Amino acid sequence: MPDHSPLIQSLRTAVAGAPDDVPLRLHLAELLIAGGHHDEAVTEAAVALQHAPGDPQARELMARAMGAPPQAPETPPSPPGFNWKAAEDQVGDVVPPRFVETQQTPEAPRTADGSGDPGDVSAWEVEAPHGVRLADVGGMQDVKDRLEAAFLAPLRNPELRKLYGKSLRGGLLLYGPPGCGKTFMARAVAGELGANFLSISINDVLDMWMGNSERNMHEVFETARRQAPCVLFLDELDALGAKRSRTAHSGMRNTVNQLLTELDGIDAGANEGVFVLAATNVPWDVDNALRRPGRLDRTILVLPPDAPAREAILRYHLRDRPVANIDLRKLTKVTDGLSGADLAHVCEVAAERALLDSARTGTVRMIGMQDLTEAAATVPPSSDAWFASARNVAMFANEGGMYDDLVTYLKKKRKL
Repeated sequence: MPDHSPLIQSLRTAVAGAPDDVPLRLHLAELLIAGGHHDEAVTEAAVALQHAPGDPQARELMARAMGAPPQAPETPPSPPGFNWKAAEDQVGDVVPPRFVETQQTPEAPRTADGSGDPGDVSAWEVEAPHGVRLADVGGMQDVKDRLEAAFLAPLRNPELRKLYGKSLRGGLLLYGPPGCGKTFMARAVAGELGANFLSISINDVLDMWMGNSERNMHEVFETARRQAPCVLFLDELDALGAKRSRTAHSGMRNTVNQLLTELDGIDAGANEGVFVLAATNVPWDVDNALRRPGRLDRTILVLPPDAPAREAILRYHLRDRPVANIDLRKLTKVTDGLSGADLAHVCEVAAERALLDSARTGTVRMIGMQDLTEAAATVPPSSDAWFASARNVAMFANEGGMYDDLVTYLKKKRKL
């Protein structure tokens, strides 16, 4: 007997143990044909035909083992005398041509932005009232008290507002270092008022076509007016309302002018039910006209989170991670000065350390206190650079006490 591969030998043993297994025997015959052992394949195919005389696979393998050419698949014959030319002529008017040539026609008038519909205005996404309230903001009680006194209390008490002649004109400017929750605070104000929320940044307004930026600014306010009560949040106000004296591009100056017009309201009471909040990291770069009475005339400093806020932020970012024996009070102390974004990064770095350690050892372990404290030591406060710039403003550009709250904080932290 010629030498066979281990697979063929194993199959022979299996066939000997189950001689009535036709598929197994046919598989052995297939391998024998592939290996050039046609005589042995004939034997196996013949035995298979004895057990299953009408099996088409067994008959096909027998023919191949005996050297017969493979049969071509049968195709149904064409109908006799079919006239293909007549068929082409018949469907010639039904099947469209692949390429067509069209004559040029005068284009319809287009708008300044290149669109064909002069009335086509992009829609801004307005968020429906949601459940985020100021109580959901951990700590930061000073900011909450200022919001309550300057903005929320007059809105909640219309009778008292009428008695004291308190106007609802004007908006609120939140400023401070980046990553400290100004946007989240604005959403919480919308939640307190049960109002819709519309957030706008420079990318939503600025346009390359002359006049479109001003039109976009107008449509933003019109959308907020239609969705009233609505909190209109102007993010990165230093970009939307930069000082016109420093702006070389006339289009940007016109956009600031349009913003001033919209804040004043085209008609008396045009902005009724529209509460304007804005945020910026650099209020000293905002055009002074935007901060005059009746516009963004109330200012609140949003600082890095205090101890209760840091504990709430850390608890939030660790809630879905595998942690064990975490002393949040101790962790809160070692993260003093970190912003909310910094705290989120601390949790991310700690999780990464535990993940890599588990991958190296092959044993999954929990995120421990050491992971978090070592991660906190490697994450510098991102607000330090902001305070370095703000210190100069507080010392030399605090006209009219505009930044007194910043001066108080810097003295308290001995940064002034």
